[in-house]
Amino acid sequence: MTLSFRVLGGDERIELADFRGVVAGYTGRDASAVQHHIDELAAIGVAPPPEVPMFYSVEAASVNSDPEYRDSANLTSGEIEPVYIRHRGTYYLGVGSDHTDRDLERIDIGSSKRACPKPVGAEVVRIGSVAELAALDLDGSLARCTVDGRLYQEGGLGGLRTAADVIGRLLERFELVEDDDFVCLGGTLPLLDGAFAAGEYWHIEIELPDGSRLAHDYRMKGHTA
Repeated sequence: MTLSFRVLGGDERIELADFRGVVAGYTGRDASAVQHHIDELAAIGVAPPPEVPMFYSVEAASVNSDPEYRDSANLTSGEIEPVYIRHRGTYYLGVGSDHTDRDLERIDIGSSKRACPKPVGAEVVRIGSVAELAALDLDGSLARCTVDGRLYQEGGLGGLRTAADVIGRLLERFELVEDDDFVCLGGTLPLLDGAFAAGEYWHIEIELPDGSRLAHDYRMKGHTA
């Protein structure tokens, strides 16, 4: 299965045929806030992560730009995330949703990630080299997620670890070499009302400081309220 993206600003397309799919978790910059979130999850039965940040491998086939998926009987919900992509040594920025099985999450977080698709937008922004990645500043970017037309998440990306930080730790953790392609969902924002919500129609978008926008819409078919 090939994952295809159009690069904003021209006619360039990239296609990833063999890549590692990863979801990064607990990527907040504020260590005390991250610990507070871990404590909140522990209170509802979610085991604390062995490392912070944490990286969860997912099947590459689950990372795609399909517009529609079959939902499960469990409570599932999405989360907007910046997506960091490396293809043939060049880095790109996209947008995605870490759709997760919240019922299964109480038993095993990794399994809850792998139980759901990882929808990603079909357009990306070219970052470039490692040096350009290190200079990437997303603090002025605004992320937003809606479910069934209701605003679910909204805020700047300044609360997340930088792309260089997340990717540097990812490369070290998985011992990836320069030729290894990957797609990594890089962390999310707090929920506006603090409660996971199921829904059928999901919209995610990141507005960059230059006004360009990365967005994606997807449907969880068969969703039951």
